[in-house]
Amino acid sequence: MTESPPARTTSATARAAGLPAILTIVGLGLVAAVAASATGGVAGPFGVWCLAPVAAAAVMGRTDRLALGAAVSLGAAGLAAIGGLTLRGIVLHPAYEAVLGVLALATIILGLAAGLVVMQRSVGLDARRRRLSEARLRQALHDQPHLLLAMDEAGRISGAWGPVPAGVEVREGALVTELAAAGFREQVASAIAEARRSGAGEAAFAPAGAADGWMVLDLRRRGPRMVAGLRDARAAHAREVEIEQARNEAEAQNAFKSRFLANMSHELRTPLNAIMGFSDIMRQRLFGPISDRYAEYADLIHESGGHLLDLINDVLDMSKIEAERFELALEPFDAKDAVAGVLRLMRGQAERAGVQLRGVLPREALEVVADRRALKQIVLNLISNALKFTPRGGSVTVSLLSDGRNLELVVADTGVGIGPEDLQRLGRPYEQAGEATQKAAGTGLGLSLVRSFAELHGGAMTIESRLGEGAAVTVRLPVVETPLAANTP
Repeated sequence: MTESPPARTTSATARAAGLPAILTIVGLGLVAAVAASATGGVAGPFGVWCLAPVAAAAVMGRTDRLALGAAVSLGAAGLAAIGGLTLRGIVLHPAYEAVLGVLALATIILGLAAGLVVMQRSVGLDARRRRLSEARLRQALHDQPHLLLAMDEAGRISGAWGPVPAGVEVREGALVTELAAAGFREQVASAIAEARRSGAGEAAFAPAGAADGWMVLDLRRRGPRMVAGLRDARAAHAREVEIEQARNEAEAQNAFKSRFLANMSHELRTPLNAIMGFSDIMRQRLFGPISDRYAEYADLIHESGGHLLDLINDVLDMSKIEAERFELALEPFDAKDAVAGVLRLMRGQAERAGVQLRGVLPREALEVVADRRALKQIVLNLISNALKFTPRGGSVTVSLLSDGRNLELVVADTGVGIGPEDLQRLGRPYEQAGEATQKAAGTGLGLSLVRSFAELHGGAMTIESRLGEGAAVTVRLPVVETPLAANTP
């Protein structure tokens, strides 16, 4: 339904250089013959003009024009010779004059005929090339995998090439919106309007003849017309639907998991509190003396219960955060006092691990508005994590300072360090680093909770570490109520 641009160009060139070129060459021959006749014939000063037709044909660059130009030049030379003799008063025998005239005329006629024959052959060759180009173009349009449409600006179909997808009926003169099912025609109309405005538009829709199908229409504007490609996207759409369903199911299962863990953790806390309470009574011998062995058992029960309670609290907090049910209990308090309390609590664990625990805190109170329990949990988790990865004889340093509006907490250790591949994972729920024995000592929630608590306060957590050189975790929280003028350890 369309023509190949190269074929149109060749045909137009042939027509443009056809008759006007012949008239130009013949006209030059006549002018040259007249001028040469009036100035002494071929031997006169204008005799050389008899070569003008062949020169013009050479400039045109066409072989068929050269034959015509040569014939016209010969004819012009013959006419100039006869004319020159006549004007000089030389009377030739009428028979000679007639022969010379006939020869000149025959030469011109033969040149014209030869030029016309060559031109006709060239035009015919151009036409065959154009038909072959059009046939190849039609075959290419037919063989390509999509349906191509030509339309006007209103979206009315004027041509179609290529395979017609199932469920689609293409009619010349119909609106392209009619290809879509009723519920999708507005989307197609919007895509057409967008193509008119910006030059390109796209719409996805179910075809009118197949409700279970799925098509994608790509539109492009070309001046006052539009072209479009219609492709069958049923398989891709089915995959997208499957992926969306799988994502929804995964999110639902994750939400169910979070609710289950929250409920389970809450239910475990009640009997665990009873275990720890009674074991603490036994440790303190509140109801009478007990043997040292039973007292040791009570200490182990209480210590194990405390560890289990910490794990349960971590799971419960993370479950609430993932379910977006965790709410901060903001209150004003002294951050230095809260951090110092955690240091006192963790000093015994550090001594048992053979690790020096130091605190670098400001002398003055550091008033903040934050969740006190969350801040303590941040410090507790960071110190516990540092102690776990610091060998005996090492050190863990906790620094607290204010940077304007920000509270900055840094926990640095001289432990085994963290590899670059583990640095990218740490901070995500249930991700752990280190050896198997170190991973077994926790749930992988410590740093994840620190990051989540920091983000809930509008802050951030960063980790800097190299293998064998220890690690430093920095938590910045924009919670300082009255910034300190200076922080001195």
